[in-house]
Amino acid sequence: MSVAANHPPARLSWMIWGLGALLYLFAFFQRVAPAVMTDQLMTEFSLGAAALGNLSAFYFYSYVFMQVPTGILADRWGPRRLLTAGATVGALGSLVFALAPTLFWANAGRLMVGASLSVAFVAMMKLATRWFAPHQFALATGMALLVGIVGGVAAGVPLRLALETFGWRPVMTFAAALTGILAIFIWIRVRDDPSEAGYESFATGGGPAGKHGSMWRGVLEALSYRNVWIVMLAAIGLAGSILTFGGLWGVPYFRQVHGLGTKTASAITSLLLVAWALGGPLLGVWSERLGRRKSIYIGCVIVSLACWALVYYWVPPLPLMILLLVIGGFASGAMILGFAMAKESVPAHLMGTVAGICNMGPLLGGMLLQPGVGWILDRYWQGVTAGGARVYDATAYQAGFSLMFGCNIASLLLILMARETYCRSLDHQQK
Repeated sequence: MSVAANHPPARLSWMIWGLGALLYLFAFFQRVAPAVMTDQLMTEFSLGAAALGNLSAFYFYSYVFMQVPTGILADRWGPRRLLTAGATVGALGSLVFALAPTLFWANAGRLMVGASLSVAFVAMMKLATRWFAPHQFALATGMALLVGIVGGVAAGVPLRLALETFGWRPVMTFAAALTGILAIFIWIRVRDDPSEAGYESFATGGGPAGKHGSMWRGVLEALSYRNVWIVMLAAIGLAGSILTFGGLWGVPYFRQVHGLGTKTASAITSLLLVAWALGGPLLGVWSERLGRRKSIYIGCVIVSLACWALVYYWVPPLPLMILLLVIGGFASGAMILGFAMAKESVPAHLMGTVAGICNMGPLLGGMLLQPGVGWILDRYWQGVTAGGARVYDATAYQAGFSLMFGCNIASLLLILMARETYCRSLDHQQK
């Protein structure tokens, strides 16, 4: 007679995971906040598009650099210490940015924020492998994106209203204080594994974060699995386009080309982010029911490509453009299927390392495309300014957005080379 497993109650699992998700919310808020501050930042620090893109991308520079070390540390040290340290340093970095007297210090603050908050997603995924059943992993990953997008939406119209009322420096100081408070709650409540709370772990082998061999040996082992590096590279175009359009250049594009107010433009880009967030968990559930990952991923990339092509090169009427952005954003949520494919392609002891490697993809997209689009915009600038900030025409934006379109084509070609996992872990595939 079998004995029922003493797994943790769902409420406890979601609470512990949720505290890590809150840090990811702050990470996403910081990631896209510059989109509604473009005019203030350009004016205060005398920036062109390339310099502004670089200021925003300083977040991504350190975030990407930290992904592999973070994944390894998640495997070796456990999520609790990582999340607590990340939130603490993130609060300090936010404060440095808020009080920055020069561009150098603003860049330094963004660099600190990116490096510290980079732990959030990887630690969440590590918690999910231990606090949730394997079949819930895709749902948890999709919910992670959904929580992150809530932070992105908060960095849209609500942030713009706060900026107009209080100014960007006080608002970012307040954000720093909230992040510091979260660090305290994480340390008090989060546990690395259910075994530390008297329950049975869902992870293979159970127990807290295990001991592993050489850090870089683990990275090389993870990269030896084809799906891992394909998923990472494919996300550069698919997710990078969302982070670049929704996280920086979409708002000034709607303001300067379509003549919309900043709040309206922010609302439109927020819709894009919301659609992206909803696409993740819904496509994840659909994938689980069909028992397929790759075919759904390919179909979604094709839909996303079609929508971006119409937005960039046809420039449809505004209502239709909004619809295309929503559809394209939803389809881009298929990025989550890639994370599941990668997780299902490796042994259990590489979960944290693989999460870090794969999470580099979206961040590489933001790191490369945000300043890349800005550099192209500056090449096409006609010398027009408004209130001390540069103004770019439709031709300039079309040229800049072509960079994102090319990366999406590359994403499609990469996913075609991926191996289908049929929603089964590596252990089950080998049986």
